[in-house]
Amino acid sequence: MVAFVGEKKESIFKAVSEMYTDVANHPGRQFHFPTGRPACLFVGYPSVQLDAIPETAVESFAGVGYPFAVGAIQQGDRVLDIGSGSGTDALIASTLVGPRGKVYGLDMTDAMLSKARTNAKKMGVSHVEFLKGNAEKIALPDASIDSVTSNGVLNLVPDKPTAFGEIFRVLRPGGRIQIADIVLGKPIRPESRNDPQLWAECIVGAVQEEDYLALFRAAGLKHVTVIGALDYFSESSEADTREVAMKYGAKTVVITGSKPS
Repeated sequence: MVAFVGEKKESIFKAVSEMYTDVANHPGRQFHFPTGRPACLFVGYPSVQLDAIPETAVESFAGVGYPFAVGAIQQGDRVLDIGSGSGTDALIASTLVGPRGKVYGLDMTDAMLSKARTNAKKMGVSHVEFLKGNAEKIALPDASIDSVTSNGVLNLVPDKPTAFGEIFRVLRPGGRIQIADIVLGKPIRPESRNDPQLWAECIVGAVQEEDYLALFRAAGLKHVTVIGALDYFSESSEADTREVAMKYGAKTVVITGSKPS
């Protein structure tokens, strides 16, 4: 199972943060993965949902799927968005929970956090709060969250068992997950996993689909199920990225599951 510690882990976090700083600061730039509104529409976001939030949130979108297809978020929920980026999913979640609910966005990239906070102000929502941190150590109390959403982020986390355990910890009994992420059909060569820069490109940090689901189950979640899949990297502008994705069977899956009541 993938779990890096010490300097290697910090190098991975640094490479990932640098990549998404560029996505925040240069939304018009072409990256090796789809971004912005075209990416949202490609992975399945309805236009009406995008129109309800600031365009400056959508322009730096870098998710890999449409986790809201699960339908895990309900009125009045307390929601955690892991890897909230410029705020696209957190702000959409804020419209679903309503003013009685609360949404926390967690991100480790300062440029994304700054942009997300500005976007929340533009939208005029006061029940969204953005926190600095990463999935391996979530600064929220035990059993404080009704729904966890995440989009293309957990594949980037070096210590996945710890991160999945944190998701279980913060969920209340009966709490739900809606996750879109990259999984593999074939294992990655160990030498490729040792390159922090390759982690930021969303493929070498991913694990095989059965291992990914097993991580959630090992953390204690039940009814962990894939409800949809997408050939995400087919929209990459880079031929090399498309080739590597095809070689390893990299794809998006959308997953549901829950913490036992």
